[in-house]
Amino acid sequence: MPTIPTVTLNDGTDFPELGLGTYNLRGDDGIASIVAGISSGYRLLDSAVNYQNESEVGAAVRRAGDELGVGRDELIVTTKIPGRDHGYDRAMASAEASLAALGLDRIDLYLIHWPNPSVGKYLETWQAMIALREGGLVRSIGVSNFTEAMLTELIDETGVTPAVNQVELHPYFPQGALRAFHREHGIRTESWSPLARRSELLSEGVVGDIARAHDVTPTQAVLRWHVQLGSTPIPKSADPARQVENADVFGFELSDDEVAAISGLERGRLWDGDPNHHEEM
Repeated sequence: MPTIPTVTLNDGTDFPELGLGTYNLRGDDGIASIVAGISSGYRLLDSAVNYQNESEVGAAVRRAGDELGVGRDELIVTTKIPGRDHGYDRAMASAEASLAALGLDRIDLYLIHWPNPSVGKYLETWQAMIALREGGLVRSIGVSNFTEAMLTELIDETGVTPAVNQVELHPYFPQGALRAFHREHGIRTESWSPLARRSELLSEGVVGDIARAHDVTPTQAVLRWHVQLGSTPIPKSADPARQVENADVFGFELSDDEVAAISGLERGRLWDGDPNHHEEM
């Protein structure tokens, strides 16, 4: 079973260098897939209200405790406030609803899913998240799809720096400037769509060459690239064998030139959802 190392967030929390995405993992099959991931060494589970699977994630956490002996405190359960719940009071209520759906007494990492700038309530939402953390219902707080300017506003207005910013990040969109900002401010980068799904990324010649040089798969080469950039990727897979493969990226190291070669595939954002414009409900 692969061992996934951790880094320390700016609030002192130990945070895995790789996690399990759970988008579209629903029902009994979804629970079984998440339990399989936990069995394979994953300790970071990424969910959201809009994934409609918080209850499945919570059930998997309980089953992992009963069947695998993986204690609740060993897992970091992430969920996210949807756009429709922005604002102080609505964010507080949304957290209570997520806790009820999860069947847990705390959320380990709570994120604002999208900034929704035209609504203009992400600062209020952030203030609610600070209160939730202070009240013990949430351990770590962060954001998703926030720009440097938005992060700066949160920090300047509240004095509280997000622990994590989860953003689209893959070799076609390596987010160099934003990652540098995160490093400067002690924010952990987390990568959604780390393999640039529905693209030809894993067929790129440079990725294949690097994978062969290390006797690993193209997927493993790309996930290792994320790790060496200092970002936590959260690949989603329902297949236990693929979950093991995805997590097994800590036994080899890319050279600086190989990291640069993969970063050289940059072509820009692939997914509709520019945080300056996108509104998420």
